[in-house]
Amino acid sequence: MNENQIQRVRRFNRTVTRRIGVLTDDYLGHGRPLAESRLLFEAGHAGADVRDLRARLGLDSGYASRLLRALEAQGLVRVQASPVDARRRHVVLTAKGRREVDALDRDSRALADSLLAPLSSRQRERLVEAMDEVERLMRASAAEIAQEGPASVEAQACIQAYLDELDARFEGGFDAARSVSADPGELMPPRGAFVVARLEGAAVACGGLKRIAEGTGEIKRMWVAPDARGLGIAQRVLDALEAHAVAMGLHTLRLDTNSSLVEARALYDRNGYIEIPAYNDNPYAHHWFEKHLRTD
Repeated sequence: MNENQIQRVRRFNRTVTRRIGVLTDDYLGHGRPLAESRLLFEAGHAGADVRDLRARLGLDSGYASRLLRALEAQGLVRVQASPVDARRRHVVLTAKGRREVDALDRDSRALADSLLAPLSSRQRERLVEAMDEVERLMRASAAEIAQEGPASVEAQACIQAYLDELDARFEGGFDAARSVSADPGELMPPRGAFVVARLEGAAVACGGLKRIAEGTGEIKRMWVAPDARGLGIAQRVLDALEAHAVAMGLHTLRLDTNSSLVEARALYDRNGYIEIPAYNDNPYAHHWFEKHLRTD
């Protein structure tokens, strides 16, 4: 990042916050700040788990509790034990809260209309296209990549989703028992590493690394959830695994892939992986790749 980019981001933030009216305690004329209105709207008619709301909105526990107390004091919500897990709290709208959500939805639509109405048809189209791009890139920048044990609940959910996708995409299906091993013990230090990517609190991607020989590692279990693709998350997961490989003293990475996984092959090609002869007997592999890492 350079100073010009930083200043342009700050200017954009100032313009948007002023134009959509979030600088007052009377958002959309409803007598409360945006944070309270947004939490109420996100809870919605169906209600929501407090932990899920916090993750979705990026709120810490203390601030979320203060917002919920304010909404309870206004008679808009009730916070009660979750119907599926009494240890967790669940937000339910009151009748007054449901009416308020409907009013917020109506007035939010009116605000959107007021932003678009002064513009020409072409300008409106340019604005919403730019908004789509900004939203996509903001989501991309919000993804967090961290090392995690491959046996954790969320890591296992990602791995299972990966295996299910292979089974659906491979001709004849996929049986992990017939493939090259990638057991949890192989993907943990000191033998390997495993990373999980999270977006809005949810695990949306994973990738593993295992040592297969002195100085050589293998990339395993690379997967991104379908609704998180196109955000550059796979690239960041691969970057993280390569960094872990260097930290482990590895100088070469290898991987195999199936011909149906064209996106994966394109990713590895962009990152300097060179196709090599088969180095294992994986019955599902059609292509084998290798990359020599810079360790300086």
